[in-house]
Amino acid sequence: GAFISIGAIFATTVAAGGAALPFGVNRLLTGLVFTVGLILVVVGGAELFTGNALIMMAFASGKVTIAQVLRNWVIVYVGNFVGAILTAYLVFLGKQYVFGGGSIGLAALNIGEAKTSLGFVQAIALGIMCNALVCMAVWMCYSARTTTDKILAIIPPIATFVAAGFEHSIANMYFIPLALFVKNSGNAAFFASIGKTAADFSHLTWGNFFVMNLLPVTIGNIIGGAVMVGLIYWFIYLHHETKHVTHAAPAKAATD
Repeated sequence: GAFISIGAIFATTVAAGGAALPFGVNRLLTGLVFTVGLILVVVGGAELFTGNALIMMAFASGKVTIAQVLRNWVIVYVGNFVGAILTAYLVFLGKQYVFGGGSIGLAALNIGEAKTSLGFVQAIALGIMCNALVCMAVWMCYSARTTTDKILAIIPPIATFVAAGFEHSIANMYFIPLALFVKNSGNAAFFASIGKTAADFSHLTWGNFFVMNLLPVTIGNIIGGAVMVGLIYWFIYLHHETKHVTHAAPAKAATD
């Protein structure tokens, strides 16, 4: 959670500085810098809930039970949440949101407001597409022979999901709480500097964070990672492993 938050911090900073750029260019730059988060996770050997959706492949192969899958998901999800929200609070305490004349804080508020304004089904759909790309990034890392290979495999799919506006549950554990901390505890001087008031961000509430974003996005992330990538790739590479010897090598690499 903390590692993904580092990418989110970088992305928020760039989003604030790129406000004058064309929309697509701003999104591209934001997506590229966010990749730092997953690079830290993969190269640093950390656990990420969204990437662990691929454990469904081991379940489908009979190597783990559904109880073991759920136990891993719950533990990692809670750990990611703690890491992300603590990082958000540290960033708030450090008053990074006032940097750039308050532009970083405004960017954080706009991101949080947009994410908590999504419809439930919309958030699920965006979550599905997001984690399909995240898990493809993780899957491609299994073909890497060097750290450089891993980094190059991560950048395109992660930059794509961020630039496209897809929803990542763990990243949102940083983005939205930070916005809430700023909205609820930012001082009058900050709001005066950005020409806004807390009331301008009406969708940004703790209730909307949990019910209208985190819940549906998590559901979507599970579907996108466990089903659209995990089970489909299991069917392609592992379902007929004993019959199709040519698939044995990539299948083994995917489950090591």
